[in-house]
Amino acid sequence: MLTLLYFILILGVTIFVHELGHFLFAKRAGVFIHEFALGMGPKVYSFKRKNDPTLYSLRLFPIGGFVSIAGEGSDADHKIKKSEYLQSKSWTARFSTIVAGVSFNFIFALVLLFFIGLIWGAPVINVSIGNTKDFSKYPAYKAGLREGDIIVKLNNHKVSSWEDFLIRLEPLKGKEVTITYQNTNNQTKKVKVSPIKEKEKYIYGFVQGTQIEYGLWPSLKFSGFRFVNLIKTLGLTISGLFNGNISTNSLAGPVGIYQIVDQSAAVGISSVLYLVAFLSINIGFINLIPFPAFDGGRLLFLIIEKIKGKPVNQEVENWLHSIGFILLMALMVLVTWNDIARLLGGK
Repeated sequence: MLTLLYFILILGVTIFVHELGHFLFAKRAGVFIHEFALGMGPKVYSFKRKNDPTLYSLRLFPIGGFVSIAGEGSDADHKIKKSEYLQSKSWTARFSTIVAGVSFNFIFALVLLFFIGLIWGAPVINVSIGNTKDFSKYPAYKAGLREGDIIVKLNNHKVSSWEDFLIRLEPLKGKEVTITYQNTNNQTKKVKVSPIKEKEKYIYGFVQGTQIEYGLWPSLKFSGFRFVNLIKTLGLTISGLFNGNISTNSLAGPVGIYQIVDQSAAVGISSVLYLVAFLSINIGFINLIPFPAFDGGRLLFLIIEKIKGKPVNQEVENWLHSIGFILLMALMVLVTWNDIARLLGGK
């Protein structure tokens, strides 16, 4: 029950922050907003504030949310003044309204990461080797890696974080890799590591180190570097999906996120807050992709308008966004199916 509560709160907060950005900047620009909703599906609760035409609602399924802005989609309400449509506003006001959701997600994540570092300590951002009781039986140890060593390259690619390292290691699918590392004496060395196979999985034996720093400056460094590295990791993930190095089976939908929430809750509140920060960055990054129905798609049409000197046909744009939304829902169904299959298969 506690995991379910965490799940609802985490998704709710990250989506609320995103939609709040759109909402505040649209209101500031004088745009008419039909509804500010948290969740999808049937309304559970709704209200209107005094002297505010916007409907605020809570919907049944905690897997999304939206701000219904006049001019997005097909508006049948002719009582709304044309001056209150988003399209009637200046290019700068429209750009700011669209990009505000992503900006709020990124700022929120940076603040959370700083708070985590300040309270629980800031993990050092590098690919340092740790130790476990069975570390010595695996190939990484036998190749010469020891606790405290720092990996700087995987094959010919520089790596600066464990996320970066692991996402580059994943597509290699058990091949021998060349590791360039610095040992505790600041000597740079290069070794080859071939994995062993255990229970249908390839094991190299790399163990993540846990170096922690405390204080204001380490927390600021951690917040900035972790943010940049998570963005970089998401970029590698997206490019991996397009070039075939990463399968859609690696993606997580609501069911997969629920499992991750359960694992994070078992570790503690700092792990839950880190997950919130990661999901907030994830939502912001994905929305920047220039694909119809994403904020990035809307920004793309604005950039085309700026280049052409005139707006893109509104009906064409809305039609493309509708197709994009349908494709996204199809991907969500596929990812959720994979999540359920993994859950039932115990993987």
